[in-house]
Amino acid sequence: MRISSPTPGKTRRTTPVAPIAAAAVLALSACAALPGGAPPDPSAAPAPGEPGSGRPGEGASGGSGAGEVEGEGRLSGMTVVIDPGHNGGNAEAATEIAEQVPAGPDTKECDTVGAETDGGYPEHEFTWELSTLVRDRLEEEGAEVVLTREDNAGVGPCVNERAEIGNEAEADAAVSIHADGGPASGRGFHVIAPGVLTGYTDDIAEPSRRLARDLRAAFEDGTGQPRADYIAEEGLDERTDLGGLNLSDVPKVFLEAGNMSNPTDAANLADPEWQATAATAIADGIGDFLAE
Repeated sequence: MRISSPTPGKTRRTTPVAPIAAAAVLALSACAALPGGAPPDPSAAPAPGEPGSGRPGEGASGGSGAGEVEGEGRLSGMTVVIDPGHNGGNAEAATEIAEQVPAGPDTKECDTVGAETDGGYPEHEFTWELSTLVRDRLEEEGAEVVLTREDNAGVGPCVNERAEIGNEAEADAAVSIHADGGPASGRGFHVIAPGVLTGYTDDIAEPSRRLARDLRAAFEDGTGQPRADYIAEEGLDERTDLGGLNLSDVPKVFLEAGNMSNPTDAANLADPEWQATAATAIADGIGDFLAE
């Protein structure tokens, strides 16, 4: 997973970090012969979850787990940015996230706290958990993945910084993961693509629409989640007021995976098994777009 560079002067907010040094040591040790020129003993390889087997705490199914060859898979050579919406420290930084930042022709708040289920499960936690699962799925298919934040304890990044991370990575696709806070009677997911905004989204509007359609199809098929019945049209929406889309130079969409105010959706969103299924569906949709 690539490290993204923070925007100058914005060191107070989080940016992605990856264990590159550990990966380099792994790569060198895998290529080195044992003393005396003898070939490495396969039985000496670390077990999944042990040091040297991948990310700390991950088994063989993790994004960069043991036994996988980096760069192989149908998404080899592709870079994907996954943007987990909001952040766990936002609620304690009301002044900071209320700062106005560029969002296209206008300005918007740096970030927001996000929605929450009636049971107290916050959107920022959901988006972090789902995004890391999506990262793992994409890496298993050979993609290089950049997350816009490194954990669920920071503040921001601001919406303009989130867009800039995708631009600096020269991503082939970017997806911002969210969950809505609509009326309790409303159910379902929807995907938001950038509308045409002259001087901002002219060049990414069409590929972003294709990404939105591919993601909608895969998410619907993979999760059984219905298209939203209270917003958007047939699960698709276009907006020109979102800084994360307006300032993107790469194909990008927002996924609102469900309505946290609806009891049925809320139960799904908080369910680890459903999250695992959703992560696979999202990765499939991104992969379908990149394979076109």
